[in-house]
Amino acid sequence: MVLVNGRPENTTGRLDKEVRVYDLLDSLGVEYGRIDHEPAMTMEVCEDIDRVLEATICKNLFLCNRQQTEFYLLMMPGDKQFKTKDLSAQIGSARLSFASAEHMEKYLDITPGSVSVLGLMNDKGKAVRLLVDEDVLTGEYIGCHPCINTSSIRIKTSDMVSKVIPALGHEMHKVKL
Repeated sequence: MVLVNGRPENTTGRLDKEVRVYDLLDSLGVEYGRIDHEPAMTMEVCEDIDRVLEATICKNLFLCNRQQTEFYLLMMPGDKQFKTKDLSAQIGSARLSFASAEHMEKYLDITPGSVSVLGLMNDKGKAVRLLVDEDVLTGEYIGCHPCINTSSIRIKTSDMVSKVIPALGHEMHKVKL
């Protein structure tokens, strides 16, 4: 795995949703580093990617309420435990659980294992609420997938907060887990 700056020189064979991420970041003037790798399906694999990116790789969880009428994308440090009770109390939503792959595809155009804050660019109806654990914001860089789990990118945390998230059209809600 080698860290390179910016988008791939050749996007042939890459999914449209991945290329749209690079288009968005380039249009915002956001600098980013990128590595390509085998599919990253577990946080253990992400640890190897972390070392190359030198960024806080987020655990991104796509959650919903029991009725499956409210959806949340939670960004949290990969080494932190997720406790439903703690988050539920902060956001006023009882009985949180993991949302289905069908809802993930419908709202974020992402499949399991590829969940990323950048998927919010596909949430045109603003159905998903963005929740960010405060510890994610302490590092210099945030690492995430460009809507596909065979690549990872790092973006300066300040750019993510001041440029990328506003461009996604979603408000960021800080939480403490």
